[in-house]
Amino acid sequence: MLSAAVRERPLRDRVGVTILANQATGDILAAIREAEQAGVQQVWVGDMGWANYADTLTIFAAAATQTERIRLGTSIVAAYPRHPLVMARQTLALHDLAPGRVRLGIGPGGRAVIEDWHGLSQTAPRSYLKEYVEVLRGLLWEGATSYQGRFFKGMFPSTRTVRVPLLISALGAKGFRLAGEIADGALSYLCPVPYLQQIALPALRAGAEAKSRPVPPIAAHLLVALSTNEATVLASARQQIYFVAQSFEQYARLFAQIGWPEAVNGDEAQLDVLARSIVISGDEASICSRVRELVTSGLDELQLQLLPIANEARERKQLLQLIGSLEA
Repeated sequence: MLSAAVRERPLRDRVGVTILANQATGDILAAIREAEQAGVQQVWVGDMGWANYADTLTIFAAAATQTERIRLGTSIVAAYPRHPLVMARQTLALHDLAPGRVRLGIGPGGRAVIEDWHGLSQTAPRSYLKEYVEVLRGLLWEGATSYQGRFFKGMFPSTRTVRVPLLISALGAKGFRLAGEIADGALSYLCPVPYLQQIALPALRAGAEAKSRPVPPIAAHLLVALSTNEATVLASARQQIYFVAQSFEQYARLFAQIGWPEAVNGDEAQLDVLARSIVISGDEASICSRVRELVTSGLDELQLQLLPIANEARERKQLLQLIGSLEA
């Protein structure tokens, strides 16, 4: 679906919930069922390549048989450990189980994930992802593809076509531009809202314009804290942002590029600035108001992940009910 078409959809259709795959598969499936029952229209799950995270596509195959309406989006599945032919076959099976409900979000994965954890070589990740999407689109959308590239070569036959949307992860401006050039959407993760509005969106549009294609939507990942205690919210958010900056060099670079170089060193003032631009917090009314504001500011869709503060189970239920009660 194009960015312009997404903006015509009801608010509830444009806001999904992110569920982490770092828990037992049965618990993840229960959370997806609970989201559908609450009226949530889309769930995002990503395994990020962690060894203790359950495989997202396998989770969704089970979820497809236990749900009826909720859309299932991967955010993300790492491309390097999975050949596009394998990804295409898994996507075909998932589409058969949940026709029209699957959105496949893929990305190169961070260098630490691919090289340190998987022991694979990650060279030219954007070029690799570009070829990966081209091969995958040929298989899924066109039924067969003959490809001669730097990373993939060969004839990949197929007799079926399913036009499953292919979204890619993006962090830097070049990543968002690539999404505009080749993808059906861009997926961000822990990116400050001003950065998305001022840098990411123009890059996404420029990429689409360069290839004479419609602008795809951006689905922005943000944290939500159901609390009016700002100090407590900031303390919790600082921990998560600091962990990401410490663990993934691309985030340390991004935060430095946008003016917060000491976040990676634990500078609380800089982490607080980042937190205020990544976290939506307050009571339910103020959170709903902020969600409406964001989706009218150019952010086509939102992936909302709970930032637990006091009672995770209660707050998760509140968040699902909040999303499910948005204008339909």
